[in-house]
Amino acid sequence: MSFVIAAPEMVSAAARDLAELGSAIATANAAAAASTTSVLSAASDEVSTAVSALFETYAHEYQALGTRMAAFHDEFVRTLTIGAGSYASAEAANASPLQELLTAINTPTRALTGRPLIGNGTDGAPGTGANGGAGGLLWGNGGNGGSGASGQVGGNGGAAGLIGNGGSGGAGGIGAAGGTGGAAGVFGSGGSGGVGGAGASGGSGGTGGLLLGSGGAGGAGGVGMAGVNGGVAGHGGSGGHAILFGDGGAGGQGGTGMAGADATDPTPTGTAASGSNGSSSMDNHGPATNGGTGANGGPGENGGTGGTGGSGGYFSHVVSEPGGNGGDGGKAGTGGANGGDGGAGGSATPQETTGIQNVYAGNGGNGAHGSGPGGAGGAGGNGGEAEAFHPHTDFGQGGAVGGKGGNGGNGAASNLSGGHAGTAGDGGTGGNAGLLAGNGGAGGAGGTGGVGGTGAPGGDGGDGGDGGHAHGNLPLGGDPDGSYSAVGQEGGSGGQGANSTGVGGNGGAGGVGGNGGNAGLLFGLGGAGGDAGDGGAGGIGGAGGAGGVGGAGGSADSGLLNKGGNGGNGGGGGNGADGGNGGAAGQLGGTGGRGGLIGVEGVDGGSGVGGRGGAGGAGGELGSGGAGGVATGALSPNGDPGIDGVSGTAGAAGQHG
Repeated sequence: MSFVIAAPEMVSAAARDLAELGSAIATANAAAAASTTSVLSAASDEVSTAVSALFETYAHEYQALGTRMAAFHDEFVRTLTIGAGSYASAEAANASPLQELLTAINTPTRALTGRPLIGNGTDGAPGTGANGGAGGLLWGNGGNGGSGASGQVGGNGGAAGLIGNGGSGGAGGIGAAGGTGGAAGVFGSGGSGGVGGAGASGGSGGTGGLLLGSGGAGGAGGVGMAGVNGGVAGHGGSGGHAILFGDGGAGGQGGTGMAGADATDPTPTGTAASGSNGSSSMDNHGPATNGGTGANGGPGENGGTGGTGGSGGYFSHVVSEPGGNGGDGGKAGTGGANGGDGGAGGSATPQETTGIQNVYAGNGGNGAHGSGPGGAGGAGGNGGEAEAFHPHTDFGQGGAVGGKGGNGGNGAASNLSGGHAGTAGDGGTGGNAGLLAGNGGAGGAGGTGGVGGTGAPGGDGGDGGDGGHAHGNLPLGGDPDGSYSAVGQEGGSGGQGANSTGVGGNGGAGGVGGNGGNAGLLFGLGGAGGDAGDGGAGGIGGAGGAGGVGGAGGSADSGLLNKGGNGGNGGGGGNGADGGNGGAAGQLGGTGGRGGLIGVEGVDGGSGVGGRGGAGGAGGELGSGGAGGVATGALSPNGDPGIDGVSGTAGAAGQHG
């Protein structure tokens, strides 16, 4: 009688591999034949000719042997292929009668009891919370329960037959418990409980077989979730009990606590209208006008951008009108909005070539401050450009002075703290062993507390505007810079980054460990108590706002002597907030279960570790000083760079739990 078990698909795969190997060897033999069966003599002497003939003889013998091996290989592969087909045909032929026999056996019992005699139960469909079907009366495992929809309990696992294991419980939907594991029959293990939905407990493990079998493990508790069970995580399910002989099921682990929400500064709802642009001196037949201030933002709305200053020139052959100043940015609306940007200064350019005085460009407008919590300051406007075209003047006139860059607005502080994390779930109780013999199930470990949320950052300072470029011709005369033909103006200072007082949220407390199950009366070890859960880490404090970058000094060129503008100073960074405190450790480990007559009681679970305190918020980055303006000419001094701001101080770390 043959006891060989064949897998047709594996035999077919082996035949394909051997065929590919034979093809590769045949290709190699053919490639080597030309160079080995006809070997040229190294010389015309008798010894060389004899050596060549000897090698040729060996080559011909190898090729003959290779031909015979190839024939054997082909026959072997053919035999394997035929065998695989025979095995597959035999399986197909045997399967149909066996299936018909099984159908004939199961039909009467299914009609009488709703269960087959032999066969596994059907699984519940996902998302329905349907219970798993029962296994066959004689032999079969219970079907697994279907997972539940939101708010729906997971389906229970199906019961096993006389011999078989219970089905697993389905996972619960949000806020709903996991399903209970199915019970075993006479011989077999109980099914495991389903995982609890968010904030809900795991399902209990199924009972072990009536005579022999272990209880099923309890399902893990669901994670904590905002708005469900007060954010507290679900408890682990209890392990299933054995009956006569068998181990108790392990308790499920408690769920992880809900993480605290990160605080965020408000998002502005829009931007107010920009200020009106100034009119030029040519349009007015008089002085150029300044740009209008940007409109103030409504609640939650950014301030408007300041208008651009009007272009200056000349109104007569005696006076050259300066460019208008850019308008300041509009005030930020309440509720965490950004300040408006300053408008650009108006340019100054003569319109004729006779009788022109020096030209002066307008200054950029200042950026507005942000509003709390966490609004950013507006950027300063760039200074206007001064351009002197070939004027014919007396007394050293005909120079050009660029406009100053506007200062950036300061950021606003934020006091929005991170949310506190939720408490973890407790571990489930281990199942008791069989009445006579078996080990108690271990208690489930308590869950870990959630992590605290991060505090919101302070607002960034606005960047300073760049100083205006100047292109002059002759020395200005009449002021402290009168010896220069072109003077680039200084850049605006960067705004100050704001402090954050939004501390990190506290970490959640760890869960309590579950108690271990009792051993059998005669033989067995008590189940170990579950360890208490660790506390969650505290949240990170809010970061300080970054300081604004200083504007670059204006460049100056042409003419005889020129002077570049100084760069604007950078703004200082804001201070960070303190981190949140770490969550308290779970203090109570589970109690070990009672041991049998021959056996020892289970060890108690240990306490958890407190959560680490959250890191303090980073101090805001300093704003770098603006670059000095470049001046052309051998004796023309460049502008000095601006001074960097000071970095903010980091917040203190939270206390450990």
